Formats: sequence, structure tokens, C-alpha cells
Amino acid sequence: MSGLATSSKHKNPSKNTPLIWADDTELVSLVFELEVTDSTALYSQYTIGLHAWFLDQVRQINPTLSAYLHDSESEKPFSMSALEGQLLPTGKQLQLQTNQIYRWQINAISQPVVQFLSQWLTQPPTTLKLRDACLQIKQISIVNPPTTYNQLLQSFINHRNIHLSFISPTSFRRKGHHFPLPVPFNLFHSYLRRWNDFSGMPIEQEAFLEWIDENVIIHKHCLESVKVAAGKRGSVTGFTGAISLGLTKTALDNPEFTQLFDALVQLAPYCGTGHKTTFGLGQTCLNWVNPESNTSTEIINNLLSERIEELTTIFTAQRKRIGGERTEKIATTWATILARREMGESLQVIAEDLEIPYTTAKTYVKLARRMLKDTQSNV
Repeated sequence: MSGLATSSKHKNPSKNTPLIWADDTELVSLVFELEVTDSTALYSQYTIGLHAWFLDQVRQINPTLSAYLHDSESEKPFSMSALEGQLLPTGKQLQLQTNQIYRWQINAISQPVVQFLSQWLTQPPTTLKLRDACLQIKQISIVNPPTTYNQLLQSFINHRNIHLSFISPTSFRRKGHHFPLPVPFNLFHSYLRRWNDFSGMPIEQEAFLEWIDENVIIHKHCLESVKVAAGKRGSVTGFTGAISLGLTKTALDNPEFTQLFDALVQLAPYCGTGHKTTFGLGQTCLNWVNPESNTSTEIINNLLSERIEELTTIFTAQRKRIGGERTEKIATTWATILARREMGESLQVIAEDLEIPYTTAKTYVKLARRMLKDTQSNV
């Protein structure tokens, strides 16, 4: 996704809190305050670079954990935001402004990741490099406090007035497609998956989600739909904004599920909501934050995401006609490479982001251009 400038009102970091926590800590969120000394351009898919930078920091200290974070098919035990701050469009890129502070959040939701952070912060890095952009790390603070899953389970919330704000574009996968609505079933299915993977206290999914479907009420909402290029391939149709939730009176007749509901609400700011949360999507907070429009950067973001979607549709249809295997994955990859190339990004950068050989990316973009030309000539 590109750098949608999001509100910093959702939570103030605890700057005076030391960056230490108990050994049994399983969840914590950090916010980095970053600054560039010279105005510099940033490519639109820079959240892939943030993801890669973090995994490289893990690799330098704990290669085994880095490999797990990179390759595991299970839920990812961390999430991260995009950059928050003033990103101005310059051509087909984004401009980082001199002497502006940018915020970037990392959320750890498993004990091994929290333990890595503890070790890492004994000698934290001083810079964060994203291709040609070098950001100085001015401050690292705790934004969501160190805690454990058991402590979340002991928390109590006001069931009449629960706010969830989706600070960055948020979406779910449903029946092979994006589902851009915060339906309670989808929200809590998203949180429960993380809970069952990392809490050590898994709960049977079907009965709890049926209870959610019957007992969670949306009192009000303020939502906007948005399309973003997110992660390594493809585009996502999502939403930003806020909702207010509550429980029915009969929900309280099931204290076990009510207790888990409270815990999952408290988990949301750590794990994020929906999918692609390790690439900046689904960042969530527990107070009401109205979506802030940033039309200039949204133009760049929409151009890329809409072009990826357009090309994916063309390539998928064409490959089905010729009997191509792995149709959807190949079509999405070709579309992503060609769209990003059209936006002016170098093929070398795209290949590195997609973790494919440069020669493969070069072949794919040639095949994509040829297929696009053939399609247009047949119109």
C-alpha cells in the first residue's frame, strides 16, 4: 500500500516508559519516531520494504525466528503499520519531508517475538533504510503496554460502548474474494485465529463465532471504502473508519464467551484486523477516530491498485482461454510487475520485493506486455 497519512490521535506513546518488560510478556507494541535530514522520494510499495527491514533485523539476532516469520503458513506473530505523517506525491512516488516526524508501529503478539524485541532494544539501530530513503530513528516508545494473554482474559470492558477504529485499510478474505465490511463474525474470527495460535489457551471456534453472530450488535459506524495495492502481489478492496459495538443482554448469560469477547477486543490493537497486517493493513485502535482523507497520496495509491486489478482480470481471462496452470497466482504476479513497472519502479526493485530472480521478473514483464498487446489487438 502507499503511504496513506493516518491520524496520530489514536494513541499517544509512553515516552517515559523504559523499554523493558517482564520475561513472561507475550504482547507489546512499539512506535518509532523517524525523520529524514534531506527531502527524498519513497516508492509507493514501501511497506514491503518496512516488512523486509524488520525481518532482516530479526535475522541478524535470531535467524531461526526470522525464517519462521518469513516462511510460516500459520498466523504471523507480529503486525506493523505504514508510515504516519506527511507524504506528498511527486510524480509517481511519495515525498518524505525534511524535519517532519513520521511514526511507524510494530506489534508483537507472541513471546518469541517479544523476547527478540527485548534483546534488540539493548542496542537499537539508529537508522531505517528504505531503498534510497534513510530515516533517522529519533525515538522508540511503548504505545500498547506489555501484557500477556492471560492478563487480557482477566480484563473487563464496558459492553455498552465498545469502539473499534480501523486506522489503515482493512479487509477480510471470504470465499476467495475481498470482503470490505467489519461484520462482527469476520472481526472476531480474525482475532480468534491469532488467539488460538499464540495464547496457549485455544477455544473451539464454531460455537464462539455462532455466539458472536447472535449477540454482537453494531450501534453506529462511519466507514469509507478504499482500494490499495498491498503486500507483495495484487490489490485489496478494504475500508477505514470506526464502528461502535455492544452485546445483547442474553450474551452475558455465557460468562466464558463474554470473557473471551472482552479479551479479543483488547487484543485487536496488537494483532490488527483482517489480512496483510504485516504489510500495514488492518491497524486498529480502541477509540473512535474518524477517517482522514489524504486525497493526494490516495490518487497514487488508487492508480496502482486499480491498474493491478485491471491487468489481473485481463491476464486471468486470457490464461483460462489458453489453459494456463496456476492461473490466478500467475495473473496477479504479472499484473503486479507490469503495473509497478508502468509506475516507474525499477525491475530490480520489483524482483527483490517479490523475492523472485531478476531474470524471472524480466521474463514475466515481457510475457505480460505481449499478452496485453494480443488482448488489445483482438478488441
